[in-house]
This record gives sequence, C-alpha cells and structure tokens, in this order.
Amino acid sequence: MSQSRNSWRNTTHDWASGVDVEHLARIRADPAVFAPDGLRHLILEVVAYAADEAESNGGGRCTITLHPDGSVSVADDGRGTDTRFDDQGRAVKKPVMASKDLRFFDHPERQSLPDGHPRRGMSVVAALSEWLVHTNRRREGAWTQRYEHGVPVTGLVPIADGGVTGTVVHFRPDGRLPGPAQAELVGELVRCPGAWGVLSVDLDDLRAP
Repeated sequence: MSQSRNSWRNTTHDWASGVDVEHLARIRADPAVFAPDGLRHLILEVVAYAADEAESNGGGRCTITLHPDGSVSVADDGRGTDTRFDDQGRAVKKPVMASKDLRFFDHPERQSLPDGHPRRGMSVVAALSEWLVHTNRRREGAWTQRYEHGVPVTGLVPIADGGVTGTVVHFRPDGRLPGPAQAELVGELVRCPGAWGVLSVDLDDLRAP
C-alpha cells in the first residue's frame, strides 16, 4: 500500500535524507579512519548487515566472492533491504548506501566488527568504492541500483525476482585503500567463532592463484 514518506518511521536510516553528500564526503576525506583495515573492513561492514538479517530470520547464509577484477560481492538470503512505495506509487529504498546509519555512525563505541574496528554502516562501503551495485530482492519486487563513490547514478531498475529474497552488494574499492584482500585473512575474520551468531559465511575466491 502506498503511503506518504512523512509517515515512515526512521529506524536505521533517515528515509527523508536521500543522498547525504556531506556525509559521503566526510568518509571519502579520511579513509584511514573509516576503513582502517582497508578492503577487509569494507567486507565486514557488508557482512554485518547480512548478520542482522539472519538474526531477524532465525538463521541465514551469505557468500563473499573475490572477483578477478578486484571487486567483491556479498550475497545473502535475507528479506532484502526495506523498500516501500510512496503516495505516488514509486518504489523508495531505505537509503542505506548514501546516508548514515543512525545506530552506529556517530556512536562507534556501540559495536565493533571482528577486525576490532568500529562498525559505522554500509555508507562507508559505498563512499569508499569506485562503484557499487546493490541488487535487492523482496517479496514485493526486485531492483538493482548503481552508485559511484556513494552517489546513485541510476534509479531503482526493476529486475526479475527469481522467486527468492535477499541482497547482493557488489563493489570495487577505491584504489587508495590497502588491498587486495588476502583470502586467508578474510576467511579468518568471517569465520571467527560466534562473530556472526546464526549467520553462516562462505568464501569464494575467483582470483588467479
């Protein structure tokens, strides 16, 4: 059912913020602070969202894929990123990539990732990536959207849902970040006992040996 955005309650992100250009610029200006472990930290930021979904669903799985071009994708089987329809029937995705996570960004002491650094949210990944493609499948529809340095360069593009729900976050990190990720080190972090609760994590390294 279509609703006015003014009636949508903010939980993890501000529905009204859309693209927070100043927030993204702040992250890009200081990558050593926001991604101190380089690419591995970005991967963990994405996996943390998959873990949130798994916790809500009583269990879940995600796969991290290291691609030959230096990009990384993280696919999960959760509910998909919250997407609603406004009073004009337009699909609106919660702005997880382009605005701050209200739970963590200004309160980094609240949660640490397995690398020991603060969790700040998905906008860190988007802002510190040359490009990022977010594929989002929900029961009410499926869409993909492309970002460059955190700024969306396409709208929500409808795609076939395939009868499943979940998200795929595929990104190529900014060349200034330390990397590329070493598969064994990523594996150590994502498989930390108890790190992700009920989320099972697989690693697929497609890079040349």
